Amino acid sequence: MTAAVAVGLIDGKGLPERTFCAVQHEMRFWGREYPHAGYGGMFRRWLCAEHPQPYGSFGNGSAMRVAAAGWLFDTLDKTLEMAKVTAEVTHNHPEDIKGAQATAAIFLARTGHSKPEIRQYVEQTFGYDLSRTCDEIRPYYCHVETCQQTVPEAIIAFLESTGFGDALRNAVSLGGDSDTLACITGGIAEAFYGMSSELQQETLKRLPEEMRAAYELFRQNLERRM
Repeated sequence: MTAAVAVGLIDGKGLPERTFCAVQHEMRFWGREYPHAGYGGMFRRWLCAEHPQPYGSFGNGSAMRVAAAGWLFDTLDKTLEMAKVTAEVTHNHPEDIKGAQATAAIFLARTGHSKPEIRQYVEQTFGYDLSRTCDEIRPYYCHVETCQQTVPEAIIAFLESTGFGDALRNAVSLGGDSDTLACITGGIAEAFYGMSSELQQETLKRLPEEMRAAYELFRQNLERRM
């Protein structure tokens, strides 16, 4: 779904209605191409619906898939607008829109803002408590699939980190819905720290050809914007 959202955002060209339709189309295409990817029940029904509609979910899928929105636009306001659109395709609950927009703080991470600035922005704008530590979270954390109990924890894992790999280890160490945590944390950490070429190449080698093609389209769009 991260690949689907990236392609949909590119096709949408920053226009909300066009982006909504493009992201919807791409998510349904990719979802059918990969039907055994661990989707929730409501999302599976959405994939198969003749006339798909948003279903009010506040699951953490909207934050897990939103990373491209943090890279493709030139202003924070536009980033937040597009993050909202990508969430609303399925997860149109206010908590899920908030979770997607908070994750799109990737924009701040890639534009030179410090960790204290990112923390302050997320806390003041979205009301998340980022004062806890990973050590305080870890003993009591469990598998939850809501944005409000995943996004702040994932951001804390980034804030405590010393590098890209360390951020991912922090996220996974919390337990719970660890693949989602790692997606959210990793998206912010890559924008803040960068990612070694060796790790990039190793990751790309593990992706199916069509996902590598989606990544290449995304990369080319970024290069044209620079």
